[in-house]
Amino acid sequence: MQWRAFPLHPETPEEGKSLEELFAGSTINIPRMLEHLAQVADSLGLPFCERKKTYNSRLAQELGLWAESEGKGHFFHMAAFHAYFAEGLNLAKPSVVLQIAEKAGLDIVEAEKVINDRSYSTHVLADWQLSRKKGITAVPTFIMQDAIMTGAQPYKDLVRFITSASDVSPRILRNI
Repeated sequence: MQWRAFPLHPETPEEGKSLEELFAGSTINIPRMLEHLAQVADSLGLPFCERKKTYNSRLAQELGLWAESEGKGHFFHMAAFHAYFAEGLNLAKPSVVLQIAEKAGLDIVEAEKVINDRSYSTHVLADWQLSRKKGITAVPTFIMQDAIMTGAQPYKDLVRFITSASDVSPRILRNI
């Protein structure tokens, strides 16, 4: 599996946006949407805090790509998801993503250098351009060969997707 950065709401300022601001002019029922997300998280045994704001994840994406190059991508991504969805932390703040890097076992001095130099900015931009080229409009999106599946999916649906898009046996997937 390879993680790619996606520009979910790149116009979001560092201080974040309220959900009311984010969805202004839309027909989205925010309390109902949050209730649904909380129910899905609960059904999967995932922590989920009540969100009032959304934050720009660009900095976390840059540090996440660096973490992958250091062999710690999975740990960084899981810590970032927990920070954002379970704790409601602002991923646009350098201090927050540095704490995430530390939890993932990354060198903090190097992480700070990556942030200050923005040395993975072009990598994130390349991922954003690739997502536009492939027509990706939501996260998560799973791509396998020419097949695409969008949205959080139950395990059985992911297995069906993988087996129908490849030569992988469902028996092998049960052992992963």
